[in-house]
Amino acid sequence: MYVTESKVSRWSRQSLIYGLLIAGGLVVLFPLVWTFSTSLKTPDQVTMRSVQLIPDQVAWSNYQEIFDIAPVFLYFKNTMIIVIASVFGGLVTCSLAGYAFARINFPGRNVLFLILIGTMMLPYVVQIIPLFVLFDRLGWVGTFLPLVVPRLLGHNAFYIFLYRQFFRGLPSEIFDAARIDGTSEIGLWWRMALPNSKPVLATMAIFSFQFAWNDFLNPLIYLGSDQSKWTMALGLNGLQGFEGEASSLPMMMVMSVFMLLPMLAIFAIGQRYMVQGVTVSGLKG
Repeated sequence: MYVTESKVSRWSRQSLIYGLLIAGGLVVLFPLVWTFSTSLKTPDQVTMRSVQLIPDQVAWSNYQEIFDIAPVFLYFKNTMIIVIASVFGGLVTCSLAGYAFARINFPGRNVLFLILIGTMMLPYVVQIIPLFVLFDRLGWVGTFLPLVVPRLLGHNAFYIFLYRQFFRGLPSEIFDAARIDGTSEIGLWWRMALPNSKPVLATMAIFSFQFAWNDFLNPLIYLGSDQSKWTMALGLNGLQGFEGEASSLPMMMVMSVFMLLPMLAIFAIGQRYMVQGVTVSGLKG
């Protein structure tokens, strides 16, 4: 027995859905709009109690003065050193490990994979002190090495897990046929696995870039007070004034806009692949 929905009922249902979606979109967009609006205000306008998204006097000069207050280009260069290492590890090292767990039969593979998955359950707070002691004994504290070397070596078990799930979903016949032709495992990874893995590669590139770009805690721990090695996140934190002081807020929002723009651009370019990569790697296996 079929029940025909009336036009009024369908219109009401769709109006409710669209209304909720629009309301949710406005809630998400408001912090971005407020950040950009505050970056264009003077210190006097920031102290106003009323919310003014479009300031009467637009202070475009804030975007020029920030370069006199903070070495933005130096912060950007330092951040990109860590980001490049993170993206390389996420695309190359982690995909190699994921391919090995998915396509190579070696003794202890399942046990090693369980141990790898188990490391994902460890809270990062528990790892901070042992890692700091290790890197301090190696003499790496105060340098970029604790932030670069683990990322180059593919330290993220979550990325390896996603690669492994995706590679297991690829047809095994193409790998068997290539092995019969004499292709090595490295050749299979390079010629068979990677060309068929564009969604998961794009996903890992975006995740790697995002986590390294936004990382605040690790640079704070290992780079400390040496301002010549600060990243964008540490530079943003260094702009904050004393409690209750509003004069530094527009400059902090300018730096926040500088941090937002690359992430928005990368997400806009790769969001289609990212959704596809997470969906496929999460369902197949």
